[in-house]
Amino acid sequence: MLRRFSVENFKGFEDKLVFDMGSPSNYSFNSDIIENGCVTKGIVYGINSCGKSNLGLAIFDIITHLTEKERLLRNYDLYLNMSGRKSFAEFEYIFDFDGHEVIYRYKKNNVDILREESLSIDNREVIYYDYIKNEGFTRLEGSATLNATIKNESPISRVKYVNNNSILDDNIENKIFKKFVDFVEHMLLFYSLDSRGYEGFTNGSKNVTEGIVNSGKVDEFQEFLKQNGIIYSLYGCEVDGRKRIYCHFENQDVDFFKIASTGTRSLALFFYWYIQMQNASFVFVDEFDAFYHFELSENVQKMLRAIKHVQIFTTTHNTDLMSNDLLRPDCYYILKDNKIKTISELTQKELRFAHNLQKMYKAGAFDE
Repeated sequence: MLRRFSVENFKGFEDKLVFDMGSPSNYSFNSDIIENGCVTKGIVYGINSCGKSNLGLAIFDIITHLTEKERLLRNYDLYLNMSGRKSFAEFEYIFDFDGHEVIYRYKKNNVDILREESLSIDNREVIYYDYIKNEGFTRLEGSATLNATIKNESPISRVKYVNNNSILDDNIENKIFKKFVDFVEHMLLFYSLDSRGYEGFTNGSKNVTEGIVNSGKVDEFQEFLKQNGIIYSLYGCEVDGRKRIYCHFENQDVDFFKIASTGTRSLALFFYWYIQMQNASFVFVDEFDAFYHFELSENVQKMLRAIKHVQIFTTTHNTDLMSNDLLRPDCYYILKDNKIKTISELTQKELRFAHNLQKMYKAGAFDE
């Protein structure tokens, strides 16, 4: 689980921003969404241009140099904060794997250029590299031979290099290292229909229709739409060598995506990723309900909440979702003025299950 993330001098985050997912409160309700002391389901609120989208990009910057997964490099233009205060951005990730702490820190000049990198496991620094001085070390057992060749001007991440080029000994430290790498490999960020962009988890441009048909989930997709008030008779087929989803009508059949509304097509995109989320580690969905009505937004959140052992965070402006029936006060985050805090941190009042969080929010109870 990702317990804590911080970033500084990246895009709109001039000062250090800390996103803490590892300090849940002691609420007795909805305890199932806290696992190993970490929040696993959360919703991020904030006004337009406060940095919600940039928060997702910041968290997922890690996949741009540690994996070969899909990257939205165009979204990383204007990488550094415009203040010019520093010539690099700083990132820190603190993970918990089976009670073992992993801290990964790095600095970058831009999305492609690492400046410094450090990985520690249980307070022992096991990988370090300074890309300015071209020197560093690796201390994982089984990687000693790499130290002789590590001094070079290759821009590749040393963590990635060690993972790809060494046969590590079978010990606890190396197993935790592999868990860290596997977690990053299975991170997923995706956007709503307007861009269909995504980062991490898989490679290449994916076709939503083919993904649903090939997974054998057309009937499940039809039931998903039905549960949200959208009634179609669907079936998968092949047209001109490509998999399609067709709607059956009394007089004719037609391609689903040619008649579906914007909101329904957005639901198809969500469903495409939803059927894969069980295999994800960390999911971030920006403006997940941009095309949804309230009941649909709530239903989608309930579906996400039911996915176990996966951290899933969404951004929205929909305060109707701010309810203890759905999550709890330490799972609703507000991003404002380069700070992100839970609503439970933003009030001196002891929040209980019966409190109307939306009403309190609109009344300014969580304004610092």
